[in-house]
Amino acid sequence: MSEITRRDFINGTLMAAGSSMLPLEATGQAAMAALDPSYYPPARTGLRGSHPGSNDHAHSRAWAGRSDWGPTTKLSEAYDLVVVGGGLSGLAAAYFYQQKHGTDKRILILDNHDDFGGHAKRNEHTINGVTRISYGGSQTIVEPKHADKIVLNLLQDIGVDLGRFETAYDTGFFKRHDLGGVTYFNKEVFGVDKVVRHPYCNYPNYVEGLLGGKLSHEEAAQQAPLSDRGKGQLLRVLNGGLHTLTVPKEELQNYIGTHSYFDYLQDTLRVDEPGVLRMARHSGLDWGSGGTELMSIAEAKSCGALGFAPVAVYDEDNPYIHHFPDGNAGVARALVKKLIPDVAKGNNAEALVLANFDYAELDKTSNAVRLRLNSTVVNVKHGGDPRNSSEVFVNYINGDQSYQVKAGGVVMACYNMFIPHIVSGLPEEQAAALRLQEKSPLQYTTVGLTNWRAMKELGIGVAMSPGNMHQAVLMDFPVSMGGYEYTSTPDDPCVIQMISCPYGKFAAPSGEQFREARYTMLSLQFEDYEQEIRRHLGGMLPRELFDFDIDVASISVNRWAHGYTTGGPGDSTRIGRQPFGRITIANSDSAPGADAKTAMMMAHRAVNELG
Repeated sequence: MSEITRRDFINGTLMAAGSSMLPLEATGQAAMAALDPSYYPPARTGLRGSHPGSNDHAHSRAWAGRSDWGPTTKLSEAYDLVVVGGGLSGLAAAYFYQQKHGTDKRILILDNHDDFGGHAKRNEHTINGVTRISYGGSQTIVEPKHADKIVLNLLQDIGVDLGRFETAYDTGFFKRHDLGGVTYFNKEVFGVDKVVRHPYCNYPNYVEGLLGGKLSHEEAAQQAPLSDRGKGQLLRVLNGGLHTLTVPKEELQNYIGTHSYFDYLQDTLRVDEPGVLRMARHSGLDWGSGGTELMSIAEAKSCGALGFAPVAVYDEDNPYIHHFPDGNAGVARALVKKLIPDVAKGNNAEALVLANFDYAELDKTSNAVRLRLNSTVVNVKHGGDPRNSSEVFVNYINGDQSYQVKAGGVVMACYNMFIPHIVSGLPEEQAAALRLQEKSPLQYTTVGLTNWRAMKELGIGVAMSPGNMHQAVLMDFPVSMGGYEYTSTPDDPCVIQMISCPYGKFAAPSGEQFREARYTMLSLQFEDYEQEIRRHLGGMLPRELFDFDIDVASISVNRWAHGYTTGGPGDSTRIGRQPFGRITIANSDSAPGADAKTAMMMAHRAVNELG
């Protein structure tokens, strides 16, 4: 056997030089549309999430105003309901419609991606013949004990046993392996590659069972690769808190809610060292959907940003443990199984963890519910006056061809800011309100490793990385269920998560930052991400225990250019989600709130509004 002298990632998977593999085009749009038995998106690596091609037609419509898609094939398909968007909200809308009107009603779900679930994305990595499952977006059923009975009944009906997570999630895993919160300072920004066993923020606290930092504030400040002046400033911040504010007690809450966190750092604590301010800016991540320079003191305190004591992420009755091995993709799969029973075998969500999903079943003509992937909706229009029309025509693009179907009603469960571009005749006030609904970009990169000995050696449960694209690197949630076993020893293959909340120009308005970060995110190629991950892991982990060329088996970069919903100003959210004739609006954007329970509740509202 010849020695491998070069290694290549083909679409994110390690391949030996000289190996053959079908070009991506050969298994591209045509095969996706046909959904043959070999079609299985969760096993795809490389650029995932909103993968290349998934938003091309949408961007042509929204950015360039394209309206001519060539000849349109008017299909003889008529549905009681068409759902635009196959994420959790769209799938739930189909479920609620069946519950209300009967399982014989004809429903079509259209989605522009090559997989269902929206942000609830399943990632599978095959490492030395072992399959490890992870999530590429929506992680968790957050605070299920606070869920509305509508959501709890849905979860029960699709076979999600919330009590099962109490044993499925191994709360003792991190303690057994002495894994906690650390910070990695990279050479490019901080002058040296160094890991300090202190997170300098509360972010790692959301990983249930994770150990805190090993060092005192004094030791943590001293070990940070900063100048002596910077170390002194960092210690002042770590020892800071609201007691440093000279504000009357009765005025404190109003003050911290209206004054800037960065003003507090710079004016009250007299911090001007770039390294300390950078650590502070990156200490909130996806808890705040942006850099902390845009937060009030109260907001920074609530997410445990640099300088504030750790805070409980959720109350003691709602530990952060309700993760399937593939995150909320487990919920999406259970919903699809409920809607299209022949797609897989298994009578509950746990049994579906390792079940084989036959994607060829999704769009069969015999199904009451059909799920059509790789299909971008570009126009939704009533058949007459929206006030009394009984039909809606939906145009979509699949394989660069234009098609039209007819529906008795439509639920828009897509990005709400896209709706004004595709719903014809929408009242201008409503269209304007929808355009104000923003989403922050977010990136979840999953990396398949042959072992995690280097993570164990450095005690890394979560590594905050304020100098890198991915500001946090963490071991995946330790969940075993449905016959799937989480990695047990450092010698075993595993998946690590790398989280990036990209920011734009410092202190620019949030919308401007989101647009800049979104543009940068989408302009990068897979090779750019691979090199960034190589530098990050290679600089952080000890060379005697980690060799990128040997130990990294696969990479999935889940890019969500439109990630967490942040809502719009004033009453714009309520105005934007109003029914429009036989068209109603779902998705968590219309709440606004970025979690699975909210997405489902918005679906329930939208279905009820259809009547």
